[in-house]
Amino acid sequence: MMNPMRAMATWVLLPALILALAPARPCAAGAGAAGGELPEEMDDRIMAAVERGLDHLATVQQPDGSFPESWEGRAYPAVMTSLAGLAFMANGSTPTEGPYSEQIHKAMVYLIELGENHPDGLIAGPVEMRSTYGHSFGMLFLAHCYGMEPSIEYEARIRSVLERAVELVQRGQSPRGGWLYSPTGGGDEGSTTAGVLQGLRACRNVGIKVSSETINRAVGYLRYTQNPDGGIAYSAVHRGASRPSLAAAAITCFYSAGIYDRASGGDSPESVMVDKLWRYLETATAIPEAVRGHYFYHHFYLAQAEYQRGGESWRRYYAQISEELLQMQSANGTWPGD
Repeated sequence: MMNPMRAMATWVLLPALILALAPARPCAAGAGAAGGELPEEMDDRIMAAVERGLDHLATVQQPDGSFPESWEGRAYPAVMTSLAGLAFMANGSTPTEGPYSEQIHKAMVYLIELGENHPDGLIAGPVEMRSTYGHSFGMLFLAHCYGMEPSIEYEARIRSVLERAVELVQRGQSPRGGWLYSPTGGGDEGSTTAGVLQGLRACRNVGIKVSSETINRAVGYLRYTQNPDGGIAYSAVHRGASRPSLAAAAITCFYSAGIYDRASGGDSPESVMVDKLWRYLETATAIPEAVRGHYFYHHFYLAQAEYQRGGESWRRYYAQISEELLQMQSANGTWPGD
């Protein structure tokens, strides 16, 4: 049976990312550096919580750079390593600068080697459950590294890994436009499709060639799974009731694809779809039980959607979620999670 404290360590990742989502201090050395002013939404309590979480996270990284956390006997080393790297980056560090540069560099090398050593370019550990998640978050993290890594050797290796990773998911896209738990499985559901879309967008942002048709078909898949109430169903085949977490993920993906709601300046027919997603979320999340069991996953995506939407909606959301996370943090810097 897994040590309960190890389980808690897993949930340092997403809260730290959410709390750090407000613009970082104007200093590459990270939040702990002297000088600089905090963004309007943040205060010293939030910065201290982020640093406690990240300091704890740094202590559980393995010598090979991985974060091999597991839950109920299932391991997700590529997922956890990628999210840990993103959490360290959100605090202002890079693979070569800042208080967590060593941790980011080790995570980067670990994920590069996973992609290099797999015959078809899959970014996943040998025991990775539902490998599409590891592959997606691996693309997302390594794309961030690619834009920051000054070493010509590592830059070339990251590019090669990302090119193979993109080719893999493009080959494995389902006839309906999505992905399932293996990127080559040919099936589809909402959470994996959202993860792949974010990974592809990150790759495209740093100059990796991604087919527009692949992205358009994936956006079309999420559009197709929107239910009449505005939310997103589990999958195109097994629809069922709308799920708030998938609605938040879909909004983030639509924004990344340039599809905005009217409040954010959009006026296309697709913006009506995003408007419906927001209205659904405002109703569904008024009931706390709606996101129980997927709390951190839900806010990982909702925080991104709110941040991109901006304005009063973002300020109101961040004030609420930051207070919730501050109250939930344990003394050792971790957050308990399901």
